[in-house]
Amino acid sequence: MATIKLSANKIDELKAVCKSFNNEKGELINVLHKAQGIFGYLPAEVQEVIAKELSISVAHVYGVVSFYSFFTMLPKGEHPVSICLGTACYVRGAEKVIDEFKRLLKINVGETTPDGKFSLACLRCVGACGLAPVVLVGEKVFGRVAPEGVKDIIGEYTK
Repeated sequence: MATIKLSANKIDELKAVCKSFNNEKGELINVLHKAQGIFGYLPAEVQEVIAKELSISVAHVYGVVSFYSFFTMLPKGEHPVSICLGTACYVRGAEKVIDEFKRLLKINVGETTPDGKFSLACLRCVGACGLAPVVLVGEKVFGRVAPEGVKDIIGEYTK
């Protein structure tokens, strides 16, 4: 895997986050949330800084990052697309909606478009079952999405 170069400013910001939690091992999840907010994802280099600052092993940090689905080790697109696969959404055709996003964006679930504009993910439930199937683009919720509507959703973000 290729290494990335972290900017000195972002490393300082990350160290300040760790310090704001008193470099406590028990604050790892809080630190990871803040770090993901800073970097957009948690590459190995970020995990190494956190491990050093909190005096814990990189393996422990990696274990937490890889366990919780909220954390990602891959960069997300500028417009992260998440399709709900909860029971109501699944029954109402979410799989066909996913297939249409994959076809139009030319990526698979878990990937980001080469231009960095879109990434594609699946969720288990967003709590909007009455609007099934549901798609989130960032924080914006699209309800009752049919495969035919996917092109319009993408179009909102490519103008």
